[in-house]
Amino acid sequence: MSVFTPEQLVSAQQGNVTTLFALTNQAFEGFQKLVELNLQAAKSALAESEAGWQEALSGKAPGAFFTSQVSAAQPAAEKVLSYSRHLYEIASGTQAECLKIAQAQYEQQTRNAQTLVDDFAKNAPAGSEAAVTALKSALSTASLTYETVRKAATQAIEAAQGNFAATTAAASKAGQQAAAQVSRAAKQ
Repeated sequence: MSVFTPEQLVSAQQGNVTTLFALTNQAFEGFQKLVELNLQAAKSALAESEAGWQEALSGKAPGAFFTSQVSAAQPAAEKVLSYSRHLYEIASGTQAECLKIAQAQYEQQTRNAQTLVDDFAKNAPAGSEAAVTALKSALSTASLTYETVRKAATQAIEAAQGNFAATTAAASKAGQQAAAQVSRAAKQ
């Protein structure tokens, strides 16, 4: 007696291949967004550097150049925070999409396993009720364990997102305060 039919094996393989390519495509989309973000940041930094050098070579007093550099510290800090936020959004978005794909695959595999256990139970020889019950119990336990781990992971991700937002807000405030102090010191 064969537990698996050829159709079940082909269907499982098709599901695995579909999931593999969905995850791969999602990873490439995240990588593409990261490359675009880095190119945008590099282009912006290059333009700002050129403007700074043009100002330095314009013949103005050296003090004016240094004052402009000090006043550029706040926008630079804000740009770093903005870059970090974008980077985090790309990473968390990619992760969320991968989790959706993995969740869908898990649900499909669970349904397939349940069907397999049900088919086994229907075709099991007399006296194998204990084995069928053990299989059903193992499937149920695995599902409960997965759900517990998934909930814990979701809570950890939400906590990390909250911590990132709080850290970003604190860093932004600290950067503004530091820029204000530098600006006051430069005026004196």
